[in-house]
Amino acid sequence: MKLTPKITKAINTAATLHDGQERKGDGLPYIVHPFSVALILMDYSEDEDVILAGILHDTVEDTGYTKEQLKDEFGERVASLVTDLTELPKTYSWQERKDHYLKHLESTSHESKLICAADKLHNLQSMLEAFRNFGNGALEKFNAPADKKLWFYEECLKIFKKDEKMPKELISQIEVLLESIRSEI
Repeated sequence: MKLTPKITKAINTAATLHDGQERKGDGLPYIVHPFSVALILMDYSEDEDVILAGILHDTVEDTGYTKEQLKDEFGERVASLVTDLTELPKTYSWQERKDHYLKHLESTSHESKLICAADKLHNLQSMLEAFRNFGNGALEKFNAPADKKLWFYEECLKIFKKDEKMPKELISQIEVLLESIRSEI
């Protein structure tokens, strides 16, 4: 996938919306995450809407950006893909949000699952790197204990494995990271 005007617009939108936000484990600017998700997706999809949704996947959940704004700027399909990956508001407990997310993920499209897998892959890469760089202190910055976070990623992995179109290499990378993190903790 080449850089298109729509991808450029999504990059600019995400960078503006996530401005000032940091990643929990390492303190890097948050925007490294959606960009990384998009780069991972480019290895597995030529679908511009999938790449756009990868860049924008956390905007509705973590900024003041609404689904309506997303739909107006990037179309119904991108808005739908992002909505598939948007958790319940933070007024719900961590466990309630994750349980709802997993239940919904089961019935989403392959494209939504692919974006989710790229998101989880990058999160796991970041978690492992933060742990190696900062020790157990890095894991304390997350909203849930490490064992709960790993449970969530393992449940997502089970859903990915049921998707016959999910690239085996992507599944394998997630499995390796989960095992590496488990052995480090």
